Amino acid sequence: MDTEFQNQFPRPCIQLPAKELMLPQLPLRELSLLASLVGASAVLVWRVQEGRTAVTTPKILIPPIGMATGFCMFLVPAFRFPLLWAVCAFLLGAVVFAYPLLRTSRLVRDGEVIMMQRSNVFFAVVIVLAAIRILAHSYLDRFVDVKQTAALFFVLAFGMILRWRVRMYFEYRRLTGG
Repeated sequence: MDTEFQNQFPRPCIQLPAKELMLPQLPLRELSLLASLVGASAVLVWRVQEGRTAVTTPKILIPPIGMATGFCMFLVPAFRFPLLWAVCAFLLGAVVFAYPLLRTSRLVRDGEVIMMQRSNVFFAVVIVLAAIRILAHSYLDRFVDVKQTAALFFVLAFGMILRWRVRMYFEYRRLTGG
């Protein structure tokens, strides 16, 4: 680089090697497990808060719409996998894993508002689903790259959430007469 060009910019007072500035990095598998645990905890907290307020059409539809932005991960080749795998993961989520959510939550009219009514086992179901996800993730990581496994579980979760929210939307419309 031209010295005259370099001299136009002030130099920092202290120059540390780039290695000393880096934070410690967790291996990808451990980072994925940590993200799963944080995500499950966030879902539980979110569900508690969500259960205290009235249900509205935007509250039903925005989560799957917002989650759909996650499909942008497939723009990165490392997250891609065969289309058949995606269909299987989506159907597994929509048919098998959505079932406990459908059975443990329903909408009820409370005066002029619609509220989510959960059974006592709803949170146990969420915890068991998270545990299954973590165990399956650990198992599948032996055969498929961690990024692809994460992408598969995203598609599975999207199928689960989409079916649950679509059913909730129709139940809401039935209760509101709309």
